[in-house]
Amino acid sequence: MSLKVDNEKASPPVKISDKEVEKRFYWAAIAESSDDAIVGKTLDGVITSWNPAATKLYGFTGQEAIGKSFSFLMSPNRTTELSEILDRIKRGEKIDHYETERKKKDGTVFDVSVTLSPVKDAAGNIIGISSIARDMTGRRQASQYARSLIEASVDPLVTISPDGKITDVNEATVKVTGVPREQLTGSDFSNYFTEPAKAQEGYQQVFAKGFVADYPLTIRHRDGKLTDVLYNASVYKDVRGNVLGVFA
Repeated sequence: MSLKVDNEKASPPVKISDKEVEKRFYWAAIAESSDDAIVGKTLDGVITSWNPAATKLYGFTGQEAIGKSFSFLMSPNRTTELSEILDRIKRGEKIDHYETERKKKDGTVFDVSVTLSPVKDAAGNIIGISSIARDMTGRRQASQYARSLIEASVDPLVTISPDGKITDVNEATVKVTGVPREQLTGSDFSNYFTEPAKAQEGYQQVFAKGFVADYPLTIRHRDGKLTDVLYNASVYKDVRGNVLGVFA
C-alpha cells in the first residue's frame, strides 16, 4: 500500500532560526544550573521537563517524574490546589511567590514558595506551565523561632502600619491593655494611651526619622489601670528598602 501525500494540504516544516536555537540553549542552561526546582508542565498538569534542582528538592529523578501528573507531588492537605492553579494559568495569570506544601519521594510534606507562569508559543497561545519552587522549611523554622522570642518578651511589642493601625501584637500587649489580640489587630494604635495625640505623634516621628527612643507614654488598661512605659520604635522595610511599618 502506498501513502499519498497531498502537497497542497501538507504543512511545510517549521524552520527555527539560529538565534532561536541559541536562545533555547541559553534558557535550558539556566534551568540546569539553577538552585531552584524548575518544572515544565502541560496545561493538564503532566510534567514535561525537570531540572537537577527538582531532583534534589523532591527526591525523584527526571526519568521518574517526566510524563506523570504533577499531582503525585501535591500535599494530601491540598487536594484541590492543582486544578485551581491550572485554571488560573489557562486564564493567563502568573502566580508569584505562592506559599504552599509539596511531598517528597519519602512522603515528607514540606513548605515551598512557588512561582508559576504560563508558557506561550510564538503566536501568544498558552501551551504549558513553568513552575519555580524553593524550599521554605528553613525560613519557616526561623520565622517560628523569631515569633517565639517575641511572644516570650515581657515588654509589649507592636507593629504599626503607616496609617497608625496595629498589624500585630504579642501576648504582653494583650495583658497590658486587657484587649483580645483579634480586637487589637486593625485598631488605632493611639487609642490605648491616656494621651492619644501624643501617641500618634510618637509613631509619626518614627516614620519621619526612622526611630524614636525612650518616648514616655501611659497605657490605659480597659479596666482603668494605668501603666507608664517608654516607647522605643524603629521602621522595618521590605527587601527593596521600602518602609512597611513601625516595630514598637
